[in-house]
Amino acid sequence: MIQSYYAKLSLFALRIAMGWLMFYAGITKVLNPTWSAAGYLSGAKTFPEFYTWLTRPDILPITNVVNEWALTLLGVSLILGVFVRLSSLCGAVLMILYYFPILIFPTIKTTAFIVDEHIIYALVFLFFAAVRAGRVWGLENWCGKLPLCSKFPRLRALLG
Repeated sequence: MIQSYYAKLSLFALRIAMGWLMFYAGITKVLNPTWSAAGYLSGAKTFPEFYTWLTRPDILPITNVVNEWALTLLGVSLILGVFVRLSSLCGAVLMILYYFPILIFPTIKTTAFIVDEHIIYALVFLFFAAVRAGRVWGLENWCGKLPLCSKFPRLRALLG
C-alpha cells in the first residue's frame, strides 16, 4: 500500500485525470447520435478480420454501445474510486483493442514506434489495479466496509 502523502496525492491526481479523460471520451460518444466506431475499426491493419467482424451491420450497434459506455463507466469508476481494480483491468483490455487497428508493426501512425498512448494508458490501468488505486481517497474503503461486502467476499475482491 502506498504510504507517502505525496505518492497518494500523485496517484489520486493520476486516477482523477485518467478518469476524466475516459469519461469525456465516452460521454461525448454517448451524446453524439452520429458517432460510430466503424471508421476507426474498418481500417484495421492488424487482425483486420476481427475488426471487420466488429463492423458488421448486425454487430456494429453492439460494438458502439459497448465502446461508449465502457469508456464512460470506466471514467466514473476512476473518478469516484470505486470498482477501480475491475474497471482498470477492463480498461487495459479496451486500450489493447484500440491499439491493434492502428498498428503496422513496428510503427504506429507516423509518430510512434511500438509504443503509443494506448499502451501507456493500458499500463496505467494495470498499475491502478496492482496498487489498488481506489483505496487512495476513493470510495472503495467505504464500500468495502458495507455489510454487503462482508457477506460476499468476492465483491470485496472486485473492489480492490
